[in-house]
Amino acid sequence: MGTLGRFLLWDFPRASWQYDVMCGLILAFIFLTPRDLFRDQPRAANVVMLPAGQGAGMFWIAPEDLPGDAPAADQVARATRLVNQRYKTHKAVTRVEPLRDTEETITGYIAYTQP
Repeated sequence: MGTLGRFLLWDFPRASWQYDVMCGLILAFIFLTPRDLFRDQPRAANVVMLPAGQGAGMFWIAPEDLPGDAPAADQVARATRLVNQRYKTHKAVTRVEPLRDTEETITGYIAYTQP
């Protein structure tokens, strides 16, 4: 078996210089690889439950999950599906309202459910 085969199969005895080099290469990879290379950053939730009164439910939905040019009925149906998938419920969304910033850009949607 050649050196490359022994390297791939980790066939060097402990405390040998080859073993130490392999461990050093692994540690160098772990600590010197930039975080952005794998793009494994945590992602914020696209559907978030908001506090509401009298048993009604309010949910914030990310703007990329609901198309802004879709009819209201389609937005309500999609919002219902997103809320029920995220929170494992059977709530029906009654209406969806867009949230806009000062420049009138949609920053999200508020979905209201029945009490």
